[in-house]
Amino acid sequence: MKIEHIAYNVADPVAVAAWYCTHLGLKVVRHKPEPCQCHFLADDETTVLEIYCNPSDEVPNYANWNPLLFHLAFTSEDPTVDSARLIAAGATAVSNDQLADGSHLVMLRDPWGLALQLCKRATSLLA
Repeated sequence: MKIEHIAYNVADPVAVAAWYCTHLGLKVVRHKPEPCQCHFLADDETTVLEIYCNPSDEVPNYANWNPLLFHLAFTSEDPTVDSARLIAAGATAVSNDQLADGSHLVMLRDPWGLALQLCKRATSLLA
């Protein structure tokens, strides 16, 4: 089996989906407006993220979660440049780590508090 998608219950799925498309390069591959404003976002149509608001359960307070507990990671050729661009677009800085193996990991929070990690790995995870 393969992972089909990962889903996040958020308070404002329209705004979150728009920000992720504009600033993280994702695109909407499916949108179901009713009942939960489901936005299925993809990078290259193999990794899919569902952003929605389902009132049958609470929206987690992502901003209060430690980023090591839960985060969404993106590859980045230049985490320094990408993090500065995302911060200018409303993200906030959390950490900036250069690992002994040469990897560069930057942790941010999107404007709604969800932790985002920018990864430039010395060796690809799938290598």
